[in-house]
Amino acid sequence: MSLAEHLERHRARLDTLIDLLDEERRLLRDGSVDGEGLARVAQAKQEQFQALERFETQRRQVQRRLGYEDDRAGDARAAADAGCGALWETIRDRADQAARLNRTNGVLIGIRLEHNQRMLNFIQEAAGKGLYGPDGQARAAGGHVNSRV
Repeated sequence: MSLAEHLERHRARLDTLIDLLDEERRLLRDGSVDGEGLARVAQAKQEQFQALERFETQRRQVQRRLGYEDDRAGDARAAADAGCGALWETIRDRADQAARLNRTNGVLIGIRLEHNQRMLNFIQEAAGKGLYGPDGQARAAGGHVNSRV
């Protein structure tokens, strides 16, 4: 497989990953949580990350065998020498975009987790106070059982 073909497949994987990250962001922004949808997207994202890692490992191995340095400058030189400079820049741009989306989604997940934790704390606190006394009567705000008059 030529470098151009390899990079084109790499770009296609990045495009798929970006689509998944966009879908994940939409799911996270919705008012109700679609757990099945998020689980499906998480699994697909993991598959894309693994495929991208394999692509990157293969590219770097071939690049080193061909005598290019294993750094950004070597990456750019190898792509330019193979006539793929523009495609390489597109891949770099798409990788940066995927990284930004992944960070944003991480923030959204953190916000959701914090909100859920606050709700759980509130529920646990309310349950701990006991809403009803032993006789089934509602407790007053101070935790004392309202007496019948």
